[in-house]
Amino acid sequence: MSLRVAVLIPCYNEEKTIGSVVHLAKKVLPEANVYVYDNNSTDDTVKIALQSGAIVRHVSRQGKGCVVRRMFADIDADVYVMTDGDMTYDLESTPRLIEILINGQKDMVVGVRKEQEKEAYPLFHRFGNIFLTRLVRCLFGIKQTDMLSGLRVFSKRFVKTFPARSNGFEIETELNVFTAMNRLPFDEVETRYFARPEGSFRKLSTIKDGFKVLFMIFRLFHSERPVLFYGIFGFIFAVLTIFLNNQSSPRAPFYTEGFLCFLFTVLCFFCALLFGSQNKTKRENTRLTYLSYPAANNQD
Repeated sequence: MSLRVAVLIPCYNEEKTIGSVVHLAKKVLPEANVYVYDNNSTDDTVKIALQSGAIVRHVSRQGKGCVVRRMFADIDADVYVMTDGDMTYDLESTPRLIEILINGQKDMVVGVRKEQEKEAYPLFHRFGNIFLTRLVRCLFGIKQTDMLSGLRVFSKRFVKTFPARSNGFEIETELNVFTAMNRLPFDEVETRYFARPEGSFRKLSTIKDGFKVLFMIFRLFHSERPVLFYGIFGFIFAVLTIFLNNQSSPRAPFYTEGFLCFLFTVLCFFCALLFGSQNKTKRENTRLTYLSYPAANNQD
């Protein structure tokens, strides 16, 4: 039985490039269905996508994360290819990514960007990507090279299990952390990365969206690793308790700073136990949902 492949393209004001992206996707993956999910474009993105042969759908709530959440919920396929509509990613490499996903029994394969022009990867974007990738690696233990890449291939198991809580460009961070915390098999493949064509403009703000990604990492660290999160704060308050009690006089009032730090220490360790237990149950339920979907296999 042949595999059903869906190409998913979240899109916002990409009239200069969307036609080329759709045509190339249909060329390299002729059996795939190509979906363009328009996110309130004010130019001719929708018109050009339709003329190019894509299936166009609309998402009114603004943000890439909102679009990905809707795409993953709507589309039923065996293999999902996600790319951007800006013609910067190497779609010609997607058959190789799909082959690795299937033959290697992976749940996610990421296209690691190798820029072909100097303008393709601005310095601040490069620095931000390196910093955020290393931070996620440190906090969650996932060894990835390009955390913010928009070219990815997924299994059905992954797509139908992934909760997709973020609204904007933080979605790639959430995809990586979900992979790490549920110990899903993934791989990376170096792919070409091109500069945007003339007249096409970036939607990503280095500073604004960078802080959003940082906040998402903090949120995920709290929700996905609560024992470590509260354990760190509990240890800090415990050290402060010992230090402040040694500094206070024997006749200090009952509600001293040291006593308050002791209460915070107890509270932190209580939260670590409570949320850690809840997180374990959540992960077990996610695993059961994941196993309810068959693995993609060309031999089935």
